[in-house]
Amino acid sequence: MTSMLLIATWKGLASFRPEGKQWKADEEALTNFGVFDLAISPKLPNRIFAGTRGDGVWVSHDLAETWRLPNRGKPGPKKVRCLAIDPKNPDRIYAGTEPIAIWRSEDAGATWRELTSVWNVPGIGAMKYPGHVIEPHVRDIAIHPELSSTIYASLQVGFMIKSTDGGETWRLLNQGVDADIHNIVLRNDDPDHIYVTTGGGDGRRGTAPGRSLYESLDGGDSWRPTAMEFELDYSVPLTPHPKNPDILYSALASSTPRKWKNREGGARATLIRSQNGGATWEGVETGFAEMNLDYPMAIAFDSSEPENLYVATRYGRVFGSTDGGHKWADLGIKVAEATEMRTVAV
Repeated sequence: MTSMLLIATWKGLASFRPEGKQWKADEEALTNFGVFDLAISPKLPNRIFAGTRGDGVWVSHDLAETWRLPNRGKPGPKKVRCLAIDPKNPDRIYAGTEPIAIWRSEDAGATWRELTSVWNVPGIGAMKYPGHVIEPHVRDIAIHPELSSTIYASLQVGFMIKSTDGGETWRLLNQGVDADIHNIVLRNDDPDHIYVTTGGGDGRRGTAPGRSLYESLDGGDSWRPTAMEFELDYSVPLTPHPKNPDILYSALASSTPRKWKNREGGARATLIRSQNGGATWEGVETGFAEMNLDYPMAIAFDSSEPENLYVATRYGRVFGSTDGGHKWADLGIKVAEATEMRTVAV
């Protein structure tokens, strides 16, 4: 079985299908807006949700061939930054937005309800974002694989919130972790064991104990640093192996993206891997300087062929490995600035 690559970018969605040893580009979609996240349920793999920064949540029912906005003319999220599908109910989808809001749909995006309870979290109205053109927003949402009522959401920049009643009430998780939480991963075999990547600002200021990666063993009540083998202090992607939760990939960089552009060495990034559930991490040699300069913004395993692994850099180069990350090749793909990437069987 082969898989296609779906790459979300600041200029829409790009998709590529394998054709021999090459990758064939499909027609780009949703090009009027940046696409910041993609969501696919294993129960309905032909259905793909795309969150756009400005035009809500679009859906394709035919593997990205055609797209529609199911709630056109009705209330719903607009500047979407993240999506999450309930593992128990593929029609229930959550969208996190800019400015901070969380929306829920029970009918695959046809109608939406805003979970205004988020605004009962103390201090949420005072949260600020350091960039001038981006407002505070919900960066990621993760749902417990067995208990759909347990939901986590990371706030930019305001730690993480947790609900155990389906989003009716929330509490702040802010003990011993960086405030700038990017991505959240719950282990499928132990959902109270949580990993997050962060921007590392509190670590640089000395107000948090780690650098960029943290883990919690108790559902977010307490945290401890991980990946302390590295001096690098910024991270975005965090991707577990689809069959082995002890294998995780991430990428580290030196300082924040605002400092990469005109600096010698760019992001000074390193692709990293843990093979023991985050206890220790190692650098992954890829042989491609672009990964170090541009930063590996998105990492995706092929769920049908788990030894196939893909990396999209911030500026749209894509690399792949067919042996679990040991040897790498340039796939000859160039897209706009990448934000996220998924694979889907075709």
